[in-house]
Amino acid sequence: MVDLYQSQRAMRQMRRQAMQRGVVAVLDVGSSKIACLILRFDGASVLSEDNSIGALAGQSGFRVIGAATTRSRGVQFGEICAMQETERAIRTAVQSAQKMAAVRVDHVIACFSGAAPRSYGLNACVELEGQQVTENEVARVMAACEIPDYGGSREVLHAQPINFALDNRSGLSDPRGQLGQTLEVDMHMLTVDASIVQNLVHCIKRCDLELAGIASSAYASGFSALVEDEQELGSACIDMGGGSTSISIFVKKHMIYADSVRMGGDHITSDISMGLSVPTANAERIKTMCGGVQATGADDRDMIDVGGDTGDWEHDRRTVSRAELIGIMRPRVEEILEEVRARLDAAGFDHLPSQQIVLTGGSSQIMGLDGLATRILGQQVRLGRPLRVHGLPQSATGPGFASSVGLCLLAAHPQDEWWDFEMPVDRQASGSFRRAVRWFKDNW
Repeated sequence: MVDLYQSQRAMRQMRRQAMQRGVVAVLDVGSSKIACLILRFDGASVLSEDNSIGALAGQSGFRVIGAATTRSRGVQFGEICAMQETERAIRTAVQSAQKMAAVRVDHVIACFSGAAPRSYGLNACVELEGQQVTENEVARVMAACEIPDYGGSREVLHAQPINFALDNRSGLSDPRGQLGQTLEVDMHMLTVDASIVQNLVHCIKRCDLELAGIASSAYASGFSALVEDEQELGSACIDMGGGSTSISIFVKKHMIYADSVRMGGDHITSDISMGLSVPTANAERIKTMCGGVQATGADDRDMIDVGGDTGDWEHDRRTVSRAELIGIMRPRVEEILEEVRARLDAAGFDHLPSQQIVLTGGSSQIMGLDGLATRILGQQVRLGRPLRVHGLPQSATGPGFASSVGLCLLAAHPQDEWWDFEMPVDRQASGSFRRAVRWFKDNW
């Protein structure tokens, strides 16, 4: 735990140094694509780091000056399975973005999906030594949280204070400078499979890059796809990627729960490939151009050219009805959404003040998905695109770039983490903890 704390602090320091130099890259390592955006900072963003708890990410202070994507290789379910192939893909994306930006970058902030995330809700209460809450008092109450025994094969990826209470006055985002007798904190801690993170860190180092931060893509996507009111009142962001579907829940502008489903758009493509006996590339084209999940009366008459290059004229000139294509795609989409619903139910999502669900990610663009999601999830559902940021090319404004854009916002204005404070390091693990969202039922 101490080693992790120190390494996260070191990455935070590296990020500050990169911002002072003026340039940093963000890298989204996904199953279907690897995206790299290069950000240029002006002096305002460096000077505005007030380390305020719960500060909302803004767009001031940076501009995207380089962007590139490449087809992902060696990544399945958001996790690296072939180191050399992933290294080549990362190098390709970074070099292309550098060429566009006409600068060299040494520091990257990365995000990834998968790695079996688990959320924990922690809380603690301390008596204040003086009447005023100082930075040291905040660190002391956070250090008093009982850490669950999350297993030696896992690492803490995020650990954030999401609510403070001072003498029973709850809902404080930043108690520093206020007066009181007792200080209480509620925290969210996210752990992931350590080997998956270590593989990503090792792969980035092999690309001759310094890692200046690492985040869950579920966290980054929620930050860019949810509007301010949704982040405040309680909403879920469902990022449907190629190899996995990430789930994050936000309340009070903080992520309080994250999970992932090991299915995504690639599985839908695979079903089409097998169902129609066509190559994967053809199946992807058919899914993108003609796919859908809501049948209409005209779908039996709407014929789709399957195509192919087998040399068998009859086979390559086949057509199928759109109704048949929907019949292949819909069961897999339903399966993904039902898994998402099970995760939201387990998190206690129905206890939150607002229950808005935002679908984003490349696979959220399937026609009719929002209507099907509304029926299965039983909530208000909308399709979300990432916030617009300065200099972002038009090609990178779609739902597939939600995590990349969110990572830009977090790079410029990171929310406070455990390691941003001078923590006592003599910590003892304990089994006393609660699932992340449950306590909101009592507190709001």
